[in-house]
Amino acid sequence: MTEKIIQYLDKMEKEKEIKILLACETGSRAWGFPSPDSDFDIRIIYVHRKDWYLSLSEKRDSIELMLENNDIDITGWDLRKSLRLLQKSNAPLLERIQSPILYKSNSAFLVEINELAKSQYSRIATIHHYLSMAKKFMDELKEDEPYKLKKFFYALRSATACKWILEKEDLPPIEFQKMLDGLNLESYLINRIYELIELKATPVRARLYRVQEV
Repeated sequence: MTEKIIQYLDKMEKEKEIKILLACETGSRAWGFPSPDSDFDIRIIYVHRKDWYLSLSEKRDSIELMLENNDIDITGWDLRKSLRLLQKSNAPLLERIQSPILYKSNSAFLVEINELAKSQYSRIATIHHYLSMAKKFMDELKEDEPYKLKKFFYALRSATACKWILEKEDLPPIEFQKMLDGLNLESYLINRIYELIELKATPVRARLYRVQEV
């Protein structure tokens, strides 16, 4: 799938006359707890030719594309929009520039934007994002019986990010395991979380069997 994704990105660059500075994975694959059927959430930061920025009219500064029966979701922001969001300590942007799964990247750009992110980091703005996400998914979990592990992990990761922000000075990492390793959590809780991560990584039929067995 990686080769196919890169081909789509190459084609996008030519058709839209852009240069991709970063194309990375986000969502459960980048967080570290994908399911066998997880789709590919690809996020890009791109730049136009100089003349595009000299226009007096505001132009569309984002890209959205669904491919392969919605298994590949490509969403991108123009560099100018990305920098404006970075100035606001936008949490999704802070995540994608840390992604461990890269499809295309400019190494110098990645170094510079990560340094800039540290200088613009706002603990208040970032914790508001994760707190609202945690509340949203917890409300959805209360409505669903039984609930999906996917929503549970979204709520758990958001809550863990809040704890990280309260206890640490640096940005919360995109990878869930790094958050767990960096926090002082009880060993039984860590073990239970890893058991659930393993369960989420199993096919649905095997997962249902294991739940019934328990």
